[in-house]
Amino acid sequence: MKTFILLFLLLTVASAGEIVVVKIKGEINEGTVVEIQNAYEVAKKENAEILLVELDTPGGLFSSTQKIVEMFLRSEIPVVAYVERGSICASAGTVILLSSHIAALANGTAVGAATPVGMTPGTENKTINYIASYVKDLASVRGRNAEVAEKFVTEGLSLTAREAYELGIVEILANSRDELIKELDGRKIAINGMEKILDTKTYRIIEVGRPLKAEIYSFISNPAIAVVMLMVGIYLLIFGLTSPGMFAEIIGAILLLLALAGLGFVNLDYLGILLIFLGIIFLIAEILTPTYGALSVASIISIMLGLMVLVKEPLMPQEFYDFFLKFAIGIGVGIAVVMTFIIIKIIKVRRKRSSVGEVVGLRGEVLEFKDGHGFAKIRGEIWSIESEEKLSKGDEILVISRDGLKLKVRRVEDRRGAQSGDREVA
Repeated sequence: MKTFILLFLLLTVASAGEIVVVKIKGEINEGTVVEIQNAYEVAKKENAEILLVELDTPGGLFSSTQKIVEMFLRSEIPVVAYVERGSICASAGTVILLSSHIAALANGTAVGAATPVGMTPGTENKTINYIASYVKDLASVRGRNAEVAEKFVTEGLSLTAREAYELGIVEILANSRDELIKELDGRKIAINGMEKILDTKTYRIIEVGRPLKAEIYSFISNPAIAVVMLMVGIYLLIFGLTSPGMFAEIIGAILLLLALAGLGFVNLDYLGILLIFLGIIFLIAEILTPTYGALSVASIISIMLGLMVLVKEPLMPQEFYDFFLKFAIGIGVGIAVVMTFIIIKIIKVRRKRSSVGEVVGLRGEVLEFKDGHGFAKIRGEIWSIESEEKLSKGDEILVISRDGLKLKVRRVEDRRGAQSGDREVA
């Protein structure tokens, strides 16, 4: 009897279907793409019955959303998108939900509100029409109510879970994961033109965590972080090139490359890019031809205006733009003011030092000299000197070259008519 029970348990476990679960929380970005791709690879490896994507997102990057949608449309594994209690699904999240094979909501949740926000005047209608067509076609492919889906974009429509179910936007209402899995049993779906019947009578949950690669991509593709890296990278690069030896240009170049990689996933306004580069040109011009701060102010204003219109992401939540404008302007202008001040000050100091320290061709008097090295007074300053000649205290010398703080000199044979510190005329 015990053997029979053990055999029965083993057969039950062996026949249990794997359900791979990935939880998507926060704004959709390139890190989300990596996270879902990783979960999909695990599902394929485990020959899973279902890939369950639990959504909790207010929106995100349009390019990243499109990649996820494409992944779902081509998936060889049934994809179920689920919004559990306490979660939100708006904008980009709604688009992802519509692309799944089966969509489910918990009572008390909502879906919709995918109207593009934060758009530059003149391009808004074109973008709305494009995304509306994209969402409508997506709903049609999955056999959902295309007209209602279109209104998510054109009218900012938002539906409760019950309304979405009754209007044919989602297939299942379930208040928990277990309830959802029971509802999935026996459902028929089409995978690459073939019908598949889901079997979830027995199942085993495999929860997939977020890989390190997803964390990195999520970090650099965050528009706010990418902008900070861009600003710091640009100014450190300029700072390093004007003050070599401090390795600032290396750090700046690394940050600049990371920023450009991150911004490569973000839809940008060319006007913003142009204004930022114009600000950089103003700063370089200030360094090369000082205007007592006029070009520095122009640089800061140009960069500030560029940051205000830089990001043009239609499916990011309105809260992002409210935060981004304050954050980008505050951080951007703060970094610009501080770094511009430091760079200009350093340039002025270096020019002053260059003027004061230019001693080649001047004459001086030896103060001390032994074994080819010593000290001399030149134009009131004490310098370290070296010479192949034998010099004595009081000898008049002529500076013939300079290496850092050390001068190479030779003796002046005729001291008549020459004052110490006068430049020799050839």
